[in-house]
Amino acid sequence: MNKLKYNFFTFLGILFLAFITNGQEVDSTAQLNKTTDLGKKLSKDTLVLVSDSIVETSSGNATNAVPEGNLVLMKPKDSTTYNLRDIELAAKLDSLWMKELMTSASLYDEIYDEVANLDTDKKAELDLNSDTLKLRLERLNQKTPFNVSYNPSLESVIKSFLTRKRGLMEKMMTVSQFYFPLFEQELDNHNIPLEMKYLSIVESALNPKARSRVGATGLWQFMYGTGREMKLEINSYVDERSDPIKSTEAACKYLNRLYRIYEDWDLALAAYNSGPGNVNKAIRRSGGHRNYWNIRRNLPRETAGYVPAFLATMYIFEYAEEHGIKGKKVDRPYFETDTVHVKSLITFDQISELTGISKEELKILNPSYKLDAIPFQKGKEHALRLPLTEMGKFVANEEAIYAHVAKELKSKESPLPQLVKQAEENRIRYRVRDGDYLGKIAMRYGVGVSQIRRWNGLRGNNLRIGQRLTIYPRKSPSATTKPKKTPSRTAISSNSRVHEVRSGDSLWTISRKYPGVSIDNLREWNGISGNNLKPGTKLKLCDCSS
Repeated sequence: MNKLKYNFFTFLGILFLAFITNGQEVDSTAQLNKTTDLGKKLSKDTLVLVSDSIVETSSGNATNAVPEGNLVLMKPKDSTTYNLRDIELAAKLDSLWMKELMTSASLYDEIYDEVANLDTDKKAELDLNSDTLKLRLERLNQKTPFNVSYNPSLESVIKSFLTRKRGLMEKMMTVSQFYFPLFEQELDNHNIPLEMKYLSIVESALNPKARSRVGATGLWQFMYGTGREMKLEINSYVDERSDPIKSTEAACKYLNRLYRIYEDWDLALAAYNSGPGNVNKAIRRSGGHRNYWNIRRNLPRETAGYVPAFLATMYIFEYAEEHGIKGKKVDRPYFETDTVHVKSLITFDQISELTGISKEELKILNPSYKLDAIPFQKGKEHALRLPLTEMGKFVANEEAIYAHVAKELKSKESPLPQLVKQAEENRIRYRVRDGDYLGKIAMRYGVGVSQIRRWNGLRGNNLRIGQRLTIYPRKSPSATTKPKKTPSRTAISSNSRVHEVRSGDSLWTISRKYPGVSIDNLREWNGISGNNLKPGTKLKLCDCSS
């Protein structure tokens, strides 16, 4: 395992929830040997699962063979979990952190709306002397490469955050104790200003599952296309935009690319939010200015409030004590975890049942898995992250666990959704033609309308002729390039190859009259772009050119 990545989770905030089972370390070779010996004493027919604390038998009775210092427990027939013990204090602390994290997940919409609709001209009433603010901003400017200089707009945003968003900022100070150590280490690795960690608050309110209205996802809010461009895996099961480690690394690489273009961190931030194209247009419209505040009025509305929101967040965190803003002190902010690559598809429910870790805890430790299941693909590695104290159980009993999982999956009435591998080589660029609409294109390529919107960052259903769309088709190209033809020439008699439109006819009613003819066929064969038909019009009922 990558030692650096292990250290991330040893000393940072994703490692929030760990259960200390049975009040002792589990990684003892002698202890595991005792448990293995116990398993050998049981008959092959009755042994289902052996761990350092559990033996389950098919007979439903606990064995009398109990090794010294170990307790053999049974899972009751009517229970869904094994009877694992925990230290009461540790469990209480974990539950409190779970409550904090689940509460913070709901704050994304608040920060998103605040940034998108930020009014930098609105005055907020706050007892903050402008000269004092100027002095503090100058101190910030001296310690960071961002252009932190006083202006009335920034003062307005800072005062607004200190009054209207005070509770949000206090919550962010609490949750940041989980994430900031990870961000700071990765930012340092890529030689990016450490203050860039505050960007994650503006982007996602530190919620790895955050999803914007246009499909941007994760702590760093990558759009689908950008996430794929940055080599993040995104498919039916996995979305690495929600993986704290991988998405942070991708964000650092992307920010460095932008900085190489603009050589200015303020402009890099603006480009991160709205794209380099919008920043370049703003520079042109401003007459060639390269200072963010000089081009700000030419940027999209959301981006115009983006950098001020970032700078205001930085100021509040750096001067929180002066304003009496305090997050909750974390008594145990760092937990040790480890990863294991799965050898079979396994669900969070099964992991929870076998290890005693709650499903909510698994979701927080493994946020990149979309369907509460970890897939298995040959040639790819998908890791399960567990508290270190629980990893021993899983690794020591892998064979029995996967046998148990395979048996359960076979017994399911409905199999889990098949993993759709949206490989880069399957991507196509589709050019919108006259008469196209999202539903038609989605049907042609066997995908959903919502997927096309997400892949292309579309807000609505409107398309323009000539527009290029990125699509990851489920149907093979041969099945999508041409519309379906009629099953055979005999399906439509020779005198029915043309239909004369009558009053009350529609494409749908006509398609119902002729087997094998669809609405799309009628549009394609007759060059129809809409739904209006004129009585007397003669429509072809086959692709007569072939």
